[in-house]
Amino acid sequence: MAKDVVGFGFNPKESEHHFLVIIPRGNDKKIIVYERFTWQYDKEIQVLDIKRDMPKVELTKHKWKMIEESLKTEFNERLKKDKLPVGKWQIGQIPVHRLFGKELVLLAWAIEDCDPSVIPAAIKNWLGLSKEERWWLFTMTNAATGNIYDKRGWRKAIRYALTENPIEESKKQMNFFDYAIQREIDK
Repeated sequence: MAKDVVGFGFNPKESEHHFLVIIPRGNDKKIIVYERFTWQYDKEIQVLDIKRDMPKVELTKHKWKMIEESLKTEFNERLKKDKLPVGKWQIGQIPVHRLFGKELVLLAWAIEDCDPSVIPAAIKNWLGLSKEERWWLFTMTNAATGNIYDKRGWRKAIRYALTENPIEESKKQMNFFDYAIQREIDK
């Protein structure tokens, strides 16, 4: 039911699996995104369990500010289509539906260690992927390098694919798989 939805499409009565975005006060603090499998119904502020809640990525406020509007727009368009309440980013804890969370983390992984000047290209390329491609890429990357501090392998490939492969304005979708194959050939 729409009245049970909080944050960006998260309904704990349907599934407690979600991502929790923590946006602290102060420009020197980092945004951290956690993947969680429980929801504390009796708590207004969720208490993190360091054994079960998995930090996936952290971003500087500067980088977060560069992607937050694109994330909000993308997610809210889909929520409106499903006649669900829209979400907004604010200081504090924002729960995110598990599928939106996968997409958010994928983009965050792509930009976590990049130069801020390439973030617009990463956003454009991320938007060029279908939601299913984003989910698949998150799943593959998460299985191999999903720890917050494990930035090798798939994480590095995601950064290169989204920040170094500018999508053409005329194309709706980037052909990620052709790009990945071409990078292997060029090695």
